[in-house]
Amino acid sequence: MNRTDRLYALVEELRAVSPRPRSARWLAARFEVSSRTIERDLGALQEAGVPIWAEPGRTGGYVLDRARTLPPVNLTAAEAVAMAVALHRLAGSPFAGPAATALRKLVAVLPAADAAEAHRLAGRVHLIGDGPATPVPATVADAVAARRVLRIRYADRAGADSTRDVEPLGYLGNSRHWYLVAWCRLRDELRCFRTDRIRSVGALPDVVARELRLTDLDIPHERVRPLSLV
Repeated sequence: MNRTDRLYALVEELRAVSPRPRSARWLAARFEVSSRTIERDLGALQEAGVPIWAEPGRTGGYVLDRARTLPPVNLTAAEAVAMAVALHRLAGSPFAGPAATALRKLVAVLPAADAAEAHRLAGRVHLIGDGPATPVPATVADAVAARRVLRIRYADRAGADSTRDVEPLGYLGNSRHWYLVAWCRLRDELRCFRTDRIRSVGALPDVVARELRLTDLDIPHERVRPLSLV
């Protein structure tokens, strides 16, 4: 068991028996490491803000306050990014700092693979200003997360429809709209599609191999920032 997994397992072990204590010797035997290693791990958890304290005495040990901790959080990558988008709208409010701290705590308790996927998905979202209010079709959202090619029927600003296959690369949002940033196979170039102009959408089996870079967007870089989970 690596250290990250052991730290997570230590918290869950102490949560399971709370308010009873577990000694460092008992925990060392449970995780097949030395008592000194367990004490270092518990110290690291305490420094990270986990409410663990030591009870002295022959029957003492380490105790976790389960009332001040969360059980395992099974957020999906999309759920974590959704929270980040929602919290972005608090920018400039008195709650911006606490909101960012809350998000970091949630991401920190995700399994490593889920956290990595959440960061990858967040890296495909770029915001201008306070972020958009218009909805994104569920099929579009699913395709961006799953890296699947879409066939869309799209209306341009004059209302003329066209059907095209696009490779979803991410999102761009401003104060009014969400845009799907995608490689358009019809035009053979990067395009932004306003999501409220997508008349119909279907997922194709093709997998998207391209990646979106901020430099690909024809927008002054100082106006755009990638969504962050930290």
